[in-house]
Amino acid sequence: MGAATCGALFSPPRAAAAPAAAAGLDDPAKKEIAMKLVSSAENSSLDWKAQYKYIEDIGDGRGYTAGIIGFCSGTGDMLDLVELYTDRKPGNVLARYLPALRRVDGSDSHDGLDPNFPGDWRKAARDTAFQQAQNDERDRVYFNPAVRQGKADGLRVLGQFAYYDAIVMHGDGGDATSFSSIRRRALRQAKPPAQGGDETTYLNAFLDARVWAMKQEEAHSDTSRVDTAQRVFLRQGNFDLNPPLDWKVYGDSYHIG
Repeated sequence: MGAATCGALFSPPRAAAAPAAAAGLDDPAKKEIAMKLVSSAENSSLDWKAQYKYIEDIGDGRGYTAGIIGFCSGTGDMLDLVELYTDRKPGNVLARYLPALRRVDGSDSHDGLDPNFPGDWRKAARDTAFQQAQNDERDRVYFNPAVRQGKADGLRVLGQFAYYDAIVMHGDGGDATSFSSIRRRALRQAKPPAQGGDETTYLNAFLDARVWAMKQEEAHSDTSRVDTAQRVFLRQGNFDLNPPLDWKVYGDSYHIG
């Protein structure tokens, strides 16, 4: 037995590899799951990329609802999108509707949009520049703020998605059913992990507040996108939305393997 043996016995143990940090919803694979989950609720399909061309008035008082995230002619986000597209591609097929979109903002009016706007929207949706504009506005207005706030609250992927789905439907204005108001309502009942709270308890409080907000509006009163989707994953303890995922929205079943 020589020095080499003693050196082997008394050398400090090799440090264990640090566990990999849990992926956020902004991880590309998780983001793809988020897009499919939202599309199942918004468009009854997992094929979210087929929704660039989607447009209809669903009778919720917001005018036309269109695109991958439900941009609305009555809430300003459709106007912002068409302005961005026109900045990037002047003279596009939707540019001539900008004055009308400015006029109808804040209402459910189709004034200046009918009869050709839906058809022209579908034409624009074949343009990759318009598709990219939809992606960028979705991220700027909805996805990035939701993920940022979710991470700040110490939430994992499921919680970040719960925030994202809420901001998609309710926006983040100053009214009682906006995302920030829903979050404040939840905070009155439970603390998020970043404040020392239990993640399950807090997410249940947030989803309770979300359901309350949905029930304030007839067009959103079906709460299955929470009850038979997000709560399913929460009950399973699937905080990182790891596949396989099985859920229902409006009675239709979906699966991600």
